[in-house]
Amino acid sequence: MSARGNTAPMSLTHWGAFHADVADGDITAVTAPAYDTDPSPLLDNLVGSIRHRSRVAAPAVRRGWLEHGPGPTGARGSDEFVELSWPELTEVLATELRRVVDRYGNEAIYGGSYGWSSAGRFHHAQSQVHRFLKLLGGYTFSRHSYSLGATGVIMPRVVGTHDNLFKRSTSWDVIAEHTDLLVCFGGVGLKNTAINDGGTTAHPAREALARFRARGGHIVSVSPLRDDVVGPCDWLAAVPGTDVAIMLGLAHTLVSEGLHDKEFLREFCTGYDVFEGHLLGHDDGVPKSAEWAAQISGVPADTLRALARRMAAGRTILTVSWSLQRTRYGEQAPWMGLTLAAMLGQIGLPGGGFGHGYGSMNEPGLPPVRCRLPRLPQGPNPVQTFIPVAAVSDMLLHPGEMFEYNGQRLRYPDIRCVYWAGGNPFHHHQNIPRLRRALSRVDTVVVHDPYWTAMAKHADIVVPSTTPYERDDFSGSRNDPRLVAMPALAPPYAQARNDHRTFAALAHHLGFGEAFTDGRTEREWLEHMYTTWAAELDFSVPTFDEFWARGHLDLPVEEGLTLLSEFRADPAAHRLATPSGRIEIHSDTIAGFGYADCAGHPRWYEPAEWLGGPRAAEFPLHLLANQPASRLHSQLDAGRTSQASKVAGREPIRMHPEDATERGLEPGDVVRVFNDRGACLAGVVLDEGVRPRVVQLATGAWYDPVDPADPDSLCAHGNPNVLTDDVGTSALAHGCTGAHVLVQVEKYTGTLPPVRAHEPPRITARADRRETAAPPDPRTPR
Repeated sequence: MSARGNTAPMSLTHWGAFHADVADGDITAVTAPAYDTDPSPLLDNLVGSIRHRSRVAAPAVRRGWLEHGPGPTGARGSDEFVELSWPELTEVLATELRRVVDRYGNEAIYGGSYGWSSAGRFHHAQSQVHRFLKLLGGYTFSRHSYSLGATGVIMPRVVGTHDNLFKRSTSWDVIAEHTDLLVCFGGVGLKNTAINDGGTTAHPAREALARFRARGGHIVSVSPLRDDVVGPCDWLAAVPGTDVAIMLGLAHTLVSEGLHDKEFLREFCTGYDVFEGHLLGHDDGVPKSAEWAAQISGVPADTLRALARRMAAGRTILTVSWSLQRTRYGEQAPWMGLTLAAMLGQIGLPGGGFGHGYGSMNEPGLPPVRCRLPRLPQGPNPVQTFIPVAAVSDMLLHPGEMFEYNGQRLRYPDIRCVYWAGGNPFHHHQNIPRLRRALSRVDTVVVHDPYWTAMAKHADIVVPSTTPYERDDFSGSRNDPRLVAMPALAPPYAQARNDHRTFAALAHHLGFGEAFTDGRTEREWLEHMYTTWAAELDFSVPTFDEFWARGHLDLPVEEGLTLLSEFRADPAAHRLATPSGRIEIHSDTIAGFGYADCAGHPRWYEPAEWLGGPRAAEFPLHLLANQPASRLHSQLDAGRTSQASKVAGREPIRMHPEDATERGLEPGDVVRVFNDRGACLAGVVLDEGVRPRVVQLATGAWYDPVDPADPDSLCAHGNPNVLTDDVGTSALAHGCTGAHVLVQVEKYTGTLPPVRAHEPPRITARADRRETAAPPDPRTPR
């Protein structure tokens, strides 16, 4: 997509600002603004998205729940739905919430609501549902994210923060000007720099890397996928999941050849001596040499030694992608990456040091805005019970069970109602068959969604929400220089309502409507959020009406950042928020937890899901379930960019030609991808840029079981989470491990099942209902 001037209305998505042509209530064309020099092709997924057949047209309740009342059931995902009027829906939902709270307490409500629902600051689904549930009396909540579950726990222990690793990372401009060598574990995926969770208006990474290379900079990419770096690089096609072993081999070379910066390690770090003893094998008799690392990773020892010398010889940034911590023992990769960068002694120097997430999202490398952004106040949560975000199935399957987390011993609550708004766990949660069984144990599942996603089809109560293009809002991101107005581009589809309106009606029915709305209309909320924010600024901004008429507001940013430069300049004045105030290469705190799967310093743990283990004898291919190039997660999977990437209607699976030949496969074949947890269909794409014995199947294809009543059914569409193991990274973080899994692949020879992922479920219109006009009282569960 090319950028050009346009007078059509402008709005904002997670993957870019755009001008829209609209006709008959839908988007017919999109154009990026002229200032975006590298607009995302994902914008084309917006065309036809407002009135797509997968939209939820009216409030709907699962028939079994409506007829028999709330309670555990295996019918979720296969039952038909009955449409209700909005007054009926409000009555039914409010009554059920009151029943759960009165009988079991607010802890029995899980406010899941995790996802990238909207770039808007006001109509952000998570903000709206959490404000509502807090005013209801609270809810069990989740901590951290599927993207960064391990990082969010380990990095505050090691460097005092995880947020600033992205928000205040070394800027692309500094890298382009000062860096000699960029060593990228997990690559720098430009496809991922299309997106930011609050919206993004420019995409500078590609141009910055071009300037970096033009100045003489070099990139080393450690990844099983060649296209994890676009353009010239030295590609080290390592065995997946062995990055920590490689880093240890590099560190061993630095020590054995005296190339590590002892002064930096002494002044700015703590615990290095303990780590070095492990590195040299003093504790276990195994030196973590380049030869040791080569046997594990498949990267030759001479290559590793030469790379270590290159890293020490010039200004080097070592980066670790987010994907590396979405696997068993995922805490180790960012921790070891930071340790290796500390050994080079360049942390805090322009063009050197450490980075986490370059190429994982359009945030690292971008200068931060010098002010916070407008926000919807949510208030305190009276309930203090929480879970790590990726432990949803564990919580639902094991109420009352104790578990370890980040030095605490916690208890899983007894959840009776799952309330989800803005997200699709069938995209990001591991082991879908287990998730389906977990969801079957609760009394009620409520889902707000514009589309009939798999999560909506597994709900009892489905609330039709508007898309961001059917309501007024504004948005921006903490590392983007523009606040963008988002006027509605089209009227709401069918009976869809925005979530604020839905929650306002529920709150009034439950007796706290004024507290939820503060007596404001939606338009008044937008103005209030803006003016409250403006009053706190140390620079002038236009009035809300002026901003709305102009369509955007440029915000001041901090240019030329180098990560931890203040700490390096004065470690006493800029102590890190760690017990020592320094970088904790060995953490006495973590060591004190006594976890068998996360020691007090970074180390290599052999995972079950890797090619060097015994499980690979039965499932000999390592599947990488990474982020798609054709959509954001599962958003707008029915869009034309996403659909154009499919093979025979299925998600494409990339594999090396040697592996295809061994299995008698040709490009375009539909294959069964399977292991002992589940199976899915996918379409073959051959690519020599994929390491042999590795296959790549992106996340985000909408889950589509051939038999909706069977939790173990084959997925016809290609969702890799039917294959992944539902186990946390470690007892420290319990982060998501859904990026790596061992599988086998074979040609599918049966009759191809149709892809029904984007079709609505069976729905009984109100005129055809067998029930009476008033729905039954759900207060008595079956």
